[in-house]
Amino acid sequence: MNPLTLEWVNKAEGDYFTAKREVRVKIFPNYDGVCFNCQQLAEKYLKAFLQENGHSIPKTHILMDLLAISIQIDPNFQLIQADLNILEGYAVHFRYPGETADKDEAKNAYKTASSVRKFIRGQLRLE
Repeated sequence: MNPLTLEWVNKAEGDYFTAKREVRVKIFPNYDGVCFNCQQLAEKYLKAFLQENGHSIPKTHILMDLLAISIQIDPNFQLIQADLNILEGYAVHFRYPGETADKDEAKNAYKTASSVRKFIRGQLRLE
């Protein structure tokens, strides 16, 4: 595996395990943080896939833009479009006053991100 791909994977895994821990916290859980880390996990795994396939990494946080490029490389990425649509808004939706994620949203974000993680790890032959 390309060393830069591995760096993207490691960063994505950091987001995954942060979300995994935080979604289980009983005292002062940060559900906003879970949702944000889930979006970040998806973004970094998409960038890992692009890196591994020799594509330049666009300076964007928009999952749909990264997905469109990924689909050009592997049409199977269409399978995660619905999941990425769910995660897309978590980059900014809960980061500012006025909106707060609840436990159900955090659990859904974590479940959705876990699905994306499993799919892309499979495409990278990591599982």
